[in-house]
Amino acid sequence: MESVISPGLVISLIFVVIGIFIIAKGLVIVRQSEVMVIERLGSFHRILESGVNIIIPFIERPRAITMTRYMRIGDEYHPSSSFETRIDRRETVMDFPGQPVVTTDNVTVTINGALYYQIIDPRRAVYEVANMSQAVEVLAKTTLRSVVGKMELDKLFESRSEVNNAIQAEMEEAASKWGVKLTRVEVQDISMPEEVEEAMRLQMAAERKRRATVTEAEGEKSAAIAMAQGQRESSILNAQGDKESAILRAQGEQESIRLVLSAMGDTEQNKQTVIGYLLGQSYIKVLPNMAKDGERVFVPYESSALLGSMGMFRELAGSPEDIVRQSVKQDGLRGGMVASAGNS
Repeated sequence: MESVISPGLVISLIFVVIGIFIIAKGLVIVRQSEVMVIERLGSFHRILESGVNIIIPFIERPRAITMTRYMRIGDEYHPSSSFETRIDRRETVMDFPGQPVVTTDNVTVTINGALYYQIIDPRRAVYEVANMSQAVEVLAKTTLRSVVGKMELDKLFESRSEVNNAIQAEMEEAASKWGVKLTRVEVQDISMPEEVEEAMRLQMAAERKRRATVTEAEGEKSAAIAMAQGQRESSILNAQGDKESAILRAQGEQESIRLVLSAMGDTEQNKQTVIGYLLGQSYIKVLPNMAKDGERVFVPYESSALLGSMGMFRELAGSPEDIVRQSVKQDGLRGGMVASAGNS
């Protein structure tokens, strides 16, 4: 007996298959940190977040975003574009190839940079710009040329962080219109022509030599200053010593003259005699030094009279030293007689 399939059963099977197909097409599972932009009949409808979502097939469909990425093969970068319906909201790095940049001192350098960005508004990233990744890349390149073009080559090497901050600050406003947040910009490598590198090496060697010369000169200067200060202090101390010695000698001679005059009598003639004797003594002390300077010594005519007065002084009164001793003895005897008279 042959089995007959009823039309109703066929229709039911068709509806079941269509239902399974609709469910399969309408059930969308979105992974963590991903979103999907859904359009209904060609216009924006909603954004699917992570989890299980249901869409209406043939009426609602995801809108794809164009992404351009670079693949590095050796030293060369090869771009590749793709259309993606799932938008990654994680932080993404874009390592774009080196760009020739001219500094203010007319030196052409090649700068290789890396850009870190994150999509925070998927709707703007899809509808506000045709190719979001390419737009961010071109903006980074033009901003890099603008910032570096205002700097000299030496300043560029010294302040990479300033370059990174300046590029990021200038790109934030434009990137925010596309729903993109720039987290940071890094200048990875700076390459220069060989002649520029050689010139920089020579400049560095000359700078080191200059610093060594300056350091050596500063050391010599400090040593000379210290030596001059030492000599100055030594001269001051020697002068003070000579001054005190001269004062003491003058005081001694003054006391000697006073004692001699008190012993001989304070008359004008005795004063002249004592002064002549002292001058003669000084003259005699100088004669040996005068004889050392040459074979002949010329003695002034007045010196004979001076020496004669000295001899007469010795014959009459003895030497001033003897007079001083006698004066001291007489003072001692007077003191003893006064003491004995007081006791009696």
